[in-house]
Amino acid sequence: MSSSPLLPPVAVTAYQCVSAGGDDVEALYASLIANQSCLKPLTLFDMPFATVVGEVTSVLPEIRASLKAYDCRNARLALKVLAQAGFRDQLLQAMAKHGANRIGLVLGTSTSGIYDSENAYARLLQDGVMPAEFHFQKVQTAQATAEFLQLELGLQGPCYAISTACSSSAKALGVAQRLIATAMCDAVLVAGVDSLCRLTLRGFNSLQLISPSACRPMDANRQGINIGEGAALLLLEKPSPENAGRPRLLAVGESSDAHHMSAPHPDGVGAATAMAHAMRLAGRNVDEVDYINLHATASSLNDLSEARAVVSLFPNPPPCSGVKGLLGHTLGAAGAVETIVSLLALERGFLPGTCGLQQPDPQCQFPVVAAPNLGLSPRLILSNAFGFGGNNASVLLEAA
Repeated sequence: MSSSPLLPPVAVTAYQCVSAGGDDVEALYASLIANQSCLKPLTLFDMPFATVVGEVTSVLPEIRASLKAYDCRNARLALKVLAQAGFRDQLLQAMAKHGANRIGLVLGTSTSGIYDSENAYARLLQDGVMPAEFHFQKVQTAQATAEFLQLELGLQGPCYAISTACSSSAKALGVAQRLIATAMCDAVLVAGVDSLCRLTLRGFNSLQLISPSACRPMDANRQGINIGEGAALLLLEKPSPENAGRPRLLAVGESSDAHHMSAPHPDGVGAATAMAHAMRLAGRNVDEVDYINLHATASSLNDLSEARAVVSLFPNPPPCSGVKGLLGHTLGAAGAVETIVSLLALERGFLPGTCGLQQPDPQCQFPVVAAPNLGLSPRLILSNAFGFGGNNASVLLEAA
């Protein structure tokens, strides 16, 4: 039997996303249904090794003159999301309803403006001075794009960033829920934004984790990960009769097992703890979960660790899949991007496939969805985001 929740749920009243899967959620949904990899050769800069990436190749908008100091690829990705399908108008309506001082902003990122910092240091090597237009604190630091969004929108509530590697924006969702639960805010804009940069590609390559071709999560012959980029924005509001028809964020379970700087715990202890914590906070049982969106990076150790975590917690695991073979690993943005994937599954009645899966790893002892499963009505979805250093987060969502 389910028990009483330890944390009140919040309504997800709007969400929008830009990724390799397309410039808005409609394009993302079409990519999920097509289940054809959106990973392509890198065009943003050159790398001395072969790989494909989840790159946003469409034109990014200009930053307005008064905020030009914040100009970087991360800020432009976030600004592009604001322009999609009336999302900015929905935020303005929330501001009119709650007041700008009652709306917070929490951003999750791991790269922030590193790409633009790399370009600035290249100019330093070439010219002997840093570019005059480069502002380190408004581009490089983790909170830079959060500050940009707050100023761009005129929000006046709490505003800060979380940077815990690949769990960053999933943890931002948990912070947002707590800000609303404690009456610090009536609504919170959650952002997950990460852009491609040389540092992350070279770093993952030095760990021998980069796949030269499109990755294959949970596949017996997986060779490693592909890096992606993207921006996802979600508006969370306190429950009301007006938003009773919207999906709900029930809880975000978190853990920090600190097993190793980059490798996961081999038995997935921290991952299982995060999933169990989400269930406990929401007062739900594991047999109520209809689908798990796996973190599933397609690295040998990570996929096996997560598989063991799932089996240890779920006596009869529900269908599971991972979308990084479609979009790439969007790092600090992954928690928010894949929460939106899960929301689409809830609202449109399907289970995403595992793009690239050909031969399921026999050590992953639960059902992995290879192709999209249409015509279903999942009610409860768990979405995982696990980061370096054992920073684990698991997002539990419920249909309206």
